[in-house]
Amino acid sequence: MNVTYITLDGYVEVEKYRYVYFVVMFTSYLLILSSNTTVVCVIVIQKNLHEPMYIFIAALLINTMLYSTAVYPKLLIDFLSEKQIISFPVCLFQSFLFYSLSCSEFLLLTAMAYDRYVSICKPLQYPTIMRKTLVNILLFLAWLVPACYVLVPFIGFANLKRCSLTLKGIFCNNSMIYLFCVVSRAILVYGVVVLFNLSLLPMLFILFSYTMILIVAYRSCGEVRKKAAQTCLPHLLVLINYSFLLTYDAIIVRLESDISKTVRFGMTMQIIMCSPLFNPIAYGLKMKEIYKHLRRIFYHVMGKQLLN
Repeated sequence: MNVTYITLDGYVEVEKYRYVYFVVMFTSYLLILSSNTTVVCVIVIQKNLHEPMYIFIAALLINTMLYSTAVYPKLLIDFLSEKQIISFPVCLFQSFLFYSLSCSEFLLLTAMAYDRYVSICKPLQYPTIMRKTLVNILLFLAWLVPACYVLVPFIGFANLKRCSLTLKGIFCNNSMIYLFCVVSRAILVYGVVVLFNLSLLPMLFILFSYTMILIVAYRSCGEVRKKAAQTCLPHLLVLINYSFLLTYDAIIVRLESDISKTVRFGMTMQIIMCSPLFNPIAYGLKMKEIYKHLRRIFYHVMGKQLLN
């Protein structure tokens, strides 16, 4: 069976800086895994954090690690390889994981926004509404729905005729459409529908939820305002940060010939490094309860080292 290989043509002077790229990306990947895992473990171990808000945060951080793992290992291999290539089936799979997990991020942020909305705007009904069953359903749907949505066009891509074997990128994203001779209008329209349903609609719901929270907090006492700020600010920061990733990925294809290879490479590297590292920082430092436990662990470890 013949396997088609795609050349990844988005790298800049990889022959000259391959070891620099590798060390930077390997360090970044280790930091992503260790920082996200640390916050997840704190949430799992500490029983007082077994609440919907923290469960959603743990799920989001796990999603971040999965998203990074879909990209980083192949990048690290490419930096040390003479040729930066990827088989077409693997390219499809990597792109599927990238977009499925990216959309899951928005749905998890949506679930978190709903949780905060119920907690602050309907505090008396919170225990009744945010039961364990609903939390599990929301988590299940956050991963299942994007996977089902995104799978459809990729089944179509697998059967399209390819007129190019060069991808202008360092991993498989929506630049893949330039590999095909003709992309049907139906697939393009479906892509817009997916973008609207899994990104724009959740974003509008999140903005609506936080608008209602701000209104309630403004009309309430200082304690409610403080609670709203402590719990909602990290979510908004993560949403804004991740929205930049979505915007960049959506417009880069439209500006394929207008952006230099160096700028595209630099922007892509920055986003895949900064976005996954930002989540554990936002939640680990900005969420009071998580930060309290992290600080306790840090002082405990430092105390042991000083004693030794």
